[in-house]
Amino acid sequence: MPEAPARKTRWTDAELMAVDFPEPRWAVPGLLCEGLNLLAGAPKLGKSWLSLGLGAAIANGEPALGAIDVERGPVLYCALEDTGRRLQRRRRQMLAHGGRPAPLLTLETACPTMSHGGEALLCEWLDANPHARLVIIDTFAKMRGSDPHGMSQYAADYYAAARFKALADHYNVPFLLIHHVRKQGADDFQDMVSGTNGLTGAVDATLVLKRSRGQADGVLHITGRDVEEAEYAMSFDSTAGTWTKLDGPATDYQLGDTRTTILRFVREHPGMKPAQIAEALDLNPGTVRQTCKRMADKGQLHAAPGGTYHPPPASDRDTTPEPSHLSLRHPTATDHGELP
Repeated sequence: MPEAPARKTRWTDAELMAVDFPEPRWAVPGLLCEGLNLLAGAPKLGKSWLSLGLGAAIANGEPALGAIDVERGPVLYCALEDTGRRLQRRRRQMLAHGGRPAPLLTLETACPTMSHGGEALLCEWLDANPHARLVIIDTFAKMRGSDPHGMSQYAADYYAAARFKALADHYNVPFLLIHHVRKQGADDFQDMVSGTNGLTGAVDATLVLKRSRGQADGVLHITGRDVEEAEYAMSFDSTAGTWTKLDGPATDYQLGDTRTTILRFVREHPGMKPAQIAEALDLNPGTVRQTCKRMADKGQLHAAPGGTYHPPPASDRDTTPEPSHLSLRHPTATDHGELP
């Protein structure tokens, strides 16, 4: 990596408050900022389609995820788990369904690990593209290489990520590492990322793509140093190979289990109040109260005087979700936060 010009790292408090720092550079405003970003998700969920779509959109200056305006510029996409033929097939699929060729998108299918020439390769491309907007490494595991001898796993994860972060910071270009999640779930989406906390601690932002249970095909969770913590409902078009960000909060699209579970319980125990339903099903009372109200507004439940709920009249049941194929169960953590 070329030697960076010296950066000021010490100020008095008064000096610091007087400095006019430039705004951070965004590859995708509100989503991918300069520095090191990590996107994790389960296998075959569509992380590669998502990253390829982001790269093509930025290279063409088109709205990312069909919704977010971006600045056009060169993008490097290292598709290290793909062959040229597979990558060509994916791009042809995207182009056949409304996509456009992206002359500023560079596609690479082979890159050595960071300690065996990978860092030099990335520097070479970045030096040749001073206006680069994004570098995507798909996947992080393919380029991190072996861990230094004698390091703890936490230190090794931090060290591996820090090598990419040093490049991102030196060139002021957002980097996006594609990674995997653990097989077991977790209440905190950051804890789903495979590896130790050294990995999530080293990156500037963590994004996790999770499957959804309702109208959305996935939910993209994000938190970071320069980005506000948020979650976005996402829809995947398998024909076009494109991900789209849906309007509104993700909870509006995470429909299904909570609503169905409440309906089945009310059918078996008509005349119950939300607090009684919540206690019987071990659900959050506020979630049950709001869900019952919205179900009543849509004709999926009947609200009676006294705050009790009953199954809808038979003539209205064509609007009711069918629960017969589902068993009554205790909802997951996702269900507890679900609002229809």
